[in-house]
Amino acid sequence: MGQIASLECSRCGKQRGSDKLVNLCECGGPFLVRYNLPSLRTQWDKETLLTGPASMWRYAPVLPADASEAITLGEGWTPMVPAAKLGAQIGLPNLWIKDEGQNPTDSFKARGLSCAVTMAKKLGADKLAIPSAGNAAGAFAAYAARAGLEANIFMPQDVPQANFIECKAFGANVTLVDGLISDCGRIVGERKAKEGWFEVSTLKEPYRIEGKKTMGYEIAEQFNWQLPDAILYPCGGGVGLIGMWKAFDELETLGWIGPKRPKMISVQAAGCAPITRAFEQNAETSEFWQDASTVASGLRVPKAFGDFLVLRAIRQSGGVALSVTDSEMVKAGMQLAATEGIFPAPEGGACVAAAAQLRQNGFLIADDQVVMFNTGSGYKYLEAYATRFPRQIVNEYDKLGGLITPR
Repeated sequence: MGQIASLECSRCGKQRGSDKLVNLCECGGPFLVRYNLPSLRTQWDKETLLTGPASMWRYAPVLPADASEAITLGEGWTPMVPAAKLGAQIGLPNLWIKDEGQNPTDSFKARGLSCAVTMAKKLGADKLAIPSAGNAAGAFAAYAARAGLEANIFMPQDVPQANFIECKAFGANVTLVDGLISDCGRIVGERKAKEGWFEVSTLKEPYRIEGKKTMGYEIAEQFNWQLPDAILYPCGGGVGLIGMWKAFDELETLGWIGPKRPKMISVQAAGCAPITRAFEQNAETSEFWQDASTVASGLRVPKAFGDFLVLRAIRQSGGVALSVTDSEMVKAGMQLAATEGIFPAPEGGACVAAAAQLRQNGFLIADDQVVMFNTGSGYKYLEAYATRFPRQIVNEYDKLGGLITPR
């Protein structure tokens, strides 16, 4: 097991042990896992990674469970793809794509849910519950099925069809809610005590972030322990960004990287941009975004629970928060697909559009080494792209899918 020193509240600093299931601190703040890194530094070195598994569990010493205990489907160690052609088009010749769409269940959510479900099972939970905007639910359902745990999912009723079908296929109990992920979270909070559910909402347990922080470890390793100049990340709940910032601190303490940090750039949808607004107003936390709307379901988060941690990382890094329109993100997503052969989620397209804007306004310069995240596969968002590629339907036999499509 990773050398966990304690769980530490990110708000008040209170510490507690890690031998029992826990959600939030008494002050309402999220717990973060702290490791005995000075001791680990004398026992673990980078060379051991050469024989490690091609998954996020290669970093097991800084994860809360041993690789032998992991509920895993091979998540992590996703490719870092050079995007020279796209980079030339937007003026960033040293551009790279971290393609999280190649994870199990086709999104980066696999990392966090692998870790969270592993620890829930290890610490004795048998019934789990989650509110989700879509992809987290799919990953949660898959890992709960692999672990043999009951999965209870609450999603907005207009989630992409792929998310609904995958959750049902994995055997989860799915409730579609007339509302947003915030409404789903409220329902889980109201019912979990009576139902005996352990809640695995974003940052309301300490282990999802541990899975997602491995994206930071991978970036460092894939660039031979030299971090890039900037990282663009589509920000819904923002845990991936928080996790990478945590990873960079851990890596420096281990002595594997120097003090240089990339500019952390949060990208949101114009129809749901609470982090962007808070950043522009120099606020420490965000306000609930009314009437949230975007085709990028993962960005339709009207209030991020860890917003103060996201904003802190952006500012400490000298980064920025910005938003793009749905039209811009879908157009940019098609540009990425046609140029580099990566079919991104609209969230990935949002990063392309944002990078182009930041190059035009001079925030990013041509010499910068830039990593953009595609957090999911475009194949899970066919509804979002379908309006750009209409098919003429004359009769029943012209329906998409032909004979296999239910009529």
